[in-house]
Amino acid sequence: MNRLWVLSAVLVVAACAKGKADVASADSSTAAAVSPAAATAGDTGMKTDTGMKMDADKAVSGTGVPAGYTGVTDNPSAKITDAKYTVSGGRWEIQTGPAHITFAAKDSASGIYGATATIEQLAKPKHPEAYGVFVGGSNLTDPAKQKYGYFEVRGTGEYLVKVRDGDKTSSVVDWTASPNVPKEDASGKATYKITVHVAADTVHFLVNDKLVAATPKAGFPAAGIAGVRVNHNLHVAVTPLAISR
Repeated sequence: MNRLWVLSAVLVVAACAKGKADVASADSSTAAAVSPAAATAGDTGMKTDTGMKMDADKAVSGTGVPAGYTGVTDNPSAKITDAKYTVSGGRWEIQTGPAHITFAAKDSASGIYGATATIEQLAKPKHPEAYGVFVGGSNLTDPAKQKYGYFEVRGTGEYLVKVRDGDKTSSVVDWTASPNVPKEDASGKATYKITVHVAADTVHFLVNDKLVAATPKAGFPAAGIAGVRVNHNLHVAVTPLAISR
């Protein structure tokens, strides 16, 4: 069984890089194969994905997201300029500020593709806070109508898969520990290459090229704009999202 899982994970990564046909889904003993659950009551865009009571945003004076990108806060009353983006070479240093998504219209995909961003946690947050990649985005600038599926990790060595529809979110897989999601070190640092790979019938979720979960494509937003999601009160560095086919 372990040999089959290793082969499956290798095929997933290869398909993500080469944009070839569907691969077998992960073995259920090693990666969660899940389907969307009902929306959690009261889980709105004004809350973070920590599973804890939300503390206040710590505004960081900034000028918003880099040129060519759009930033949209979870809380419609929050300002994207309360997040600070510093562009250096091929990466962004981000200090938040409000929880938000960042995307470019050019990063739209459908069919079989992979969406990847590398995110480095630079400092330990006060509470475990999440960051990751979203795909299948539509109506992203309208908080009442926006929809996307997203995959997040946090420094505790856990991952989360959800769907956002307007100001509600529904869990595909709730916070789950995985040996393939590294924990932050003693200084609060950790690095994650986060990939959402969309195949013909399945969506795969990988961290540092290792499979951690898979879900049926049906019911998960997969065609649309992809981008990066960062929760509040974080200090991270991001290599901007790239689409592979």
